[in-house]
Amino acid sequence: MVCMVNIYEKPKLKDPVLIEGLPGIGFVANIAALHLIQELKPKLFAEIYSASFQDLAVTTETGGTRSPTNELYYHKSGDSGRDLIIWYGNTQALTTFGQYELCGRVLDIAEELGCRFIITLGGFKIEEAKASPQLYCAASDIETLNKALSLGAKLMGGQIFGVAGLLIGLGRLRGFKGFSLLVETLGTYPDAEATHSALLALSRFLGLDLDLSRLDVAVENTKKLLESFGLIRIAGEEKKREEQQFRWFV
Repeated sequence: MVCMVNIYEKPKLKDPVLIEGLPGIGFVANIAALHLIQELKPKLFAEIYSASFQDLAVTTETGGTRSPTNELYYHKSGDSGRDLIIWYGNTQALTTFGQYELCGRVLDIAEELGCRFIITLGGFKIEEAKASPQLYCAASDIETLNKALSLGAKLMGGQIFGVAGLLIGLGRLRGFKGFSLLVETLGTYPDAEATHSALLALSRFLGLDLDLSRLDVAVENTKKLLESFGLIRIAGEEKKREEQQFRWFV
């Protein structure tokens, strides 16, 4: 197995938008995707397993095991807007080859379902907390960039590591349009405030009516999941974690 995809259904979607939500800085994308799943009740239609994921399994309370995985969900908006493909998971690929392969496989699936637009989310690491975190963006083209800027974002300078950046770049080469929306965060914990800002912008762009009052549920569930996979640790282990080398993805 290098990158195995189990597809359970091939839904017929209307001009769908792919929303990426994998773990990264501040776990903004991960929390946002989980909140979308909890609020919109989308249907799981594909699971992805890769040899580039973490080499472990986490035991469950019932004695079973849970593996690192990525999942694809679809949501039909009806007459209210565009359909959605939500990419959620408990890990990114841990190698450069794995990241490229993973993005390529998801783009293949999205393209088959008629998707031509991508939105990636992530955190922009800062050293000091701010009362109102700033949004930043980068896009596949000028027209799409202006759409992202209209959400109150500023131009992103520098590099966007991980799927949040790679997916936009690879998608552009294949004719996809899209933008990456990054939110300022300290990046050392599941950041509810940063995620709130990201979801507000996302809701505005897609015309979604989301209840953000229950965002804390997604934050807590994300925290528990990430702790089980060793991506974050309890407060008593925080200092030790910071001393260890770890490559953060956006």
